[in-house]
Amino acid sequence: MALHYILQHLDSPGTYARILFVDFSSAFTTIIPSLLQDKLSQLHVPDSTCKWITDFLSDRKQHVKLGKHVSASRTISTGSPQGCVLSPLLFSLYTNSCTSSHQSVKLLKFADDTTLIGLISGGDESAYRWESDHLVSWCSQNNLELNALKTVEMVVDFRRNRAPTSPITLCDSPVTIVDSFRFLGSIITQDLKWELNISSITKKAQQRLFFLRQLKKLNLPKTMMVHFYTAIIESILCSSITVWYAAATAKDKGRLQRVIRSAERVIGCNLPSLEDLFASRSLKRAKKIAADPFHPGHKLFVPLPSGRRLRSIRTTTSRHTNSFFPSAVGLINRARSPTA
Repeated sequence: MALHYILQHLDSPGTYARILFVDFSSAFTTIIPSLLQDKLSQLHVPDSTCKWITDFLSDRKQHVKLGKHVSASRTISTGSPQGCVLSPLLFSLYTNSCTSSHQSVKLLKFADDTTLIGLISGGDESAYRWESDHLVSWCSQNNLELNALKTVEMVVDFRRNRAPTSPITLCDSPVTIVDSFRFLGSIITQDLKWELNISSITKKAQQRLFFLRQLKKLNLPKTMMVHFYTAIIESILCSSITVWYAAATAKDKGRLQRVIRSAERVIGCNLPSLEDLFASRSLKRAKKIAADPFHPGHKLFVPLPSGRRLRSIRTTTSRHTNSFFPSAVGLINRARSPTA
């Protein structure tokens, strides 16, 4: 959704976007159980569940083990245990009340990964800067500490006449402006191109081809090698593929397809092409979003009066056209076409 908001906004002339990638200092370990209980109650979580969670987080005994050495136990009554399956969910609920009050500023959260997106028009950044200050204030009131040194910002600006960018300040520290950033496993660049991300994926996949060749030397059955390829190599190639594949250059797609061809030669059978993997995963993701009325992207899948096809998403740039939602609508319409 982050890229969709940005690309849709950039279709209008004289616009740009500022993206603040927020880093928290020890996010899970700063949760206050009593405050979390109040927040859960406000979300109408059953009282018994609220008390159970508070009891789970309070007066926990913890120690550190290094080899044969074990530290003395300490009683901890703040935070949620690192590695606990509940921790990301509890943090999401804890920060649920932190929202944006401006239509031109989007606050996106995934566990402790928080991103503030300012959709700037006419050079007016007042709403974006107000929301960044509000985020600092909200964190202070809720015992969350922003790591200003690791929080970075990226500016996406395709205007011909760009004004110098004035950095924002968090906790009295200017935020570093970067050209690229790894966000939820994918590398995003200020020009919204995917060469760096695809280079990273290609390198990881090629490294894993070594293990596939070793299995070949051990005479592992072909079926087992296909399973290994699917789990270890294909999963890397398909990492966020629905986001970047349609916008990738033919050269970059060819680099990834060569990895698949190398695996085919090692295993001795045909494997799904990158194009087929993209199409199948995009259709699966699109159908899931279209069936979920609570997903923010649900409203983009609008059926035509015939009920057979979807209304195409209007775009004015190739960047937007080749993003997930417009390309997914096109895939669905082609799949529903009588000649498909």
